[in-house]
Amino acid sequence: MENHRTTPPWQSEDGSPVRVLVIDDEPDLTEVLSGVLTGEGWAVRTVADGTTALEAARTFRPHAVVLDWMLPDIDGLRVLRLLRQELETVCVLFLTARDSVEDRIAGITAGGDDYVTKPFSLEEVLARLRGLLRRAGMARQPDEGNRLMVGDLIMDEEAREVVRGGELVELSRTEFELLRFLMRNPRRVLSKRQILDRVWSYDFGGRAHVVELYISYLRKKIDAGRAPMIHTVRGVGYVLKPESA
Repeated sequence: MENHRTTPPWQSEDGSPVRVLVIDDEPDLTEVLSGVLTGEGWAVRTVADGTTALEAARTFRPHAVVLDWMLPDIDGLRVLRLLRQELETVCVLFLTARDSVEDRIAGITAGGDDYVTKPFSLEEVLARLRGLLRRAGMARQPDEGNRLMVGDLIMDEEAREVVRGGELVELSRTEFELLRFLMRNPRRVLSKRQILDRVWSYDFGGRAHVVELYISYLRKKIDAGRAPMIHTVRGVGYVLKPESA
């Protein structure tokens, strides 16, 4: 999967790259997550079990951890408790197939900072990690807060609000994630495959027509009655650019 980044890379408070430890025993998942996080300019290490994770945490000293609940050797909750003994302030994002309310409560009570269930979109995982790191004061993006701006289109990622020309635009969760990906790559042509990989679940396996469908939804909300910003590049994909571009 190709990774493109046009916004400044996030940095830790000492100016070094953000370090993320991914703990999961699904190799396909860790590969795709590693590729996307590395594409953000972050340093990434992946491990497949709890024992190796604890050893890696001592040397790698991650700012954030993406943690699966069900590991082959140690339960994810126990891994979290042991991690907290080594790194009290590390941001921990559970990424798991366990999606009951009781599981979510147990994960947060054990010390997890956030919780995403599988299947997931890569953009959502990235957004959750950025939010955790920003709120913890552990990392920042130079010259950029939590707002994305392309022409008169503004997205507040924290408040999950979108405004164009001063008017609030109501978006569904998927529409928001799709627009976020477009806005983080302005003037760059993105293929349907790239969009599927980033906005829909990593193992979605869906067809490109779902991208066409949601692009049409976005156009009706973003471009209706205004100069179009979302453009089709026939045979290639889509690009978001301001009217004057």
